[in-house]
Amino acid sequence: MFDNLILNTDSYKASHYLQYPPGASAMYSYIESRGGRFDRTVFFGLQSILQDYLSKPITAGMIAEARELFAAHGEPFNEAGWQHILDVHQGRLPLRIRAVAEGSVVPTHQCLVTVESTDPAAFWLVSYLEPVLLRLWYTTTVATVSWHAKQIIRRYLQATSDDPAGQLPFKLHDFGARGVSSTESSALGGLAHLVNFMGTDTVLSLVAARRYYDEPMAGFSIPAAEHSTVTSWGREHEFDAYRNMLQQFAKPGALLAVVSDSYDLFHAIEQGWGGELREQVVASGATLVVRPDSGDPVEIVRKSAEMLAEQFGVTLNSKGYKLLNHVRLIQGDGINLQAIEAILAGLQAKGFAADNIAFGMGGALLQQCNRDTQKFAMKCSAMQVNGSWRDVYKDPVTDHGKVSKKGRVALYRRNGAYVTTATPLPGDEDAMLTVFENGALCHRHTLAEVRARSEAR
Repeated sequence: MFDNLILNTDSYKASHYLQYPPGASAMYSYIESRGGRFDRTVFFGLQSILQDYLSKPITAGMIAEARELFAAHGEPFNEAGWQHILDVHQGRLPLRIRAVAEGSVVPTHQCLVTVESTDPAAFWLVSYLEPVLLRLWYTTTVATVSWHAKQIIRRYLQATSDDPAGQLPFKLHDFGARGVSSTESSALGGLAHLVNFMGTDTVLSLVAARRYYDEPMAGFSIPAAEHSTVTSWGREHEFDAYRNMLQQFAKPGALLAVVSDSYDLFHAIEQGWGGELREQVVASGATLVVRPDSGDPVEIVRKSAEMLAEQFGVTLNSKGYKLLNHVRLIQGDGINLQAIEAILAGLQAKGFAADNIAFGMGGALLQQCNRDTQKFAMKCSAMQVNGSWRDVYKDPVTDHGKVSKKGRVALYRRNGAYVTTATPLPGDEDAMLTVFENGALCHRHTLAEVRARSEAR
């Protein structure tokens, strides 16, 4: 439906080809995070944009559709420029795009992507494609939120668990498919989370991982109840619903999750799981994951852990922290980074290892972010006019936080640290790859490579 790249832009971009200086023949722009909520970003998602949008040649039909739409819309249309791309380049975009390797953890205020023209007659194309290219803010921001959650959980596992590395990949589960604004957000946002973790209920993220990053199976899940599968039995048969879950899914070594607050969470734990159904849970050889789903998350998780400890007992690990026998908890309501920290701190204070809890995160993971969360921007930094390069930048007197970079900047490694400069020093290492050139994707990351970079930090 939206496969015409010429229309994948802002209205005012259509008139910009008439606004550049006479003699302009080349343009150079960059993308960065200008700060924001986090001091580091996990760069991710450009590859999907390049594959789906920029790698498809422009056609005569696209040009005709754009000509008609912009005429009715009241904007000029650079038909000659697009026809040049079709005639001279067979519709392929005369651009060079370089970027830091996906999965890289980069401090803010550093260049992440550069975009430059390769045909003097189509220099204007660089800025025209800003809207589609800058949408990488979404996947990068989701990957960044997920990555910072991982650092919090890692810290508590390292303090309280005997197996931090083995536990960590499944400690934050993506519950966000229903909470996003579009199918594409579900797929790409869910995939961005899988850069850091391996637990998800967002099926489209698995499809995206196969399509864009050559990963046969990027994430995993377990059988889990929802309120309708419990309440459909009726309140008087609540424990029968739980018993059915055990009969269907509780096999030796298996995990199953059951939401347990449809009526009275504490009754369900004490009289159901820890009472009437206790022996069935223990005999099954499975691990039951109890899901509280309402109330204050910190208080509810703490109290649930203490009640389950009374009913099922605990084992002390080598660090002296308690592990619940036969059962675990997952909290999926009201979860954000602050709640994760508070819940884990509360459990640790009561002597429970972080192994006992996993988290499900939905809207706060995939939807509660925008371009300003990390202040993403794409800016022109250099232009060639009459054969000479000139610096291009902005520096608003009313907001010096928006000052932009000058020159043909790029990202380098200098003594192990990232630095953005247009004049590298001897010994600086180029930290960017050419990922797209003249219509072709020329470097392809796998999800395994992306994950390894994000973990290396």
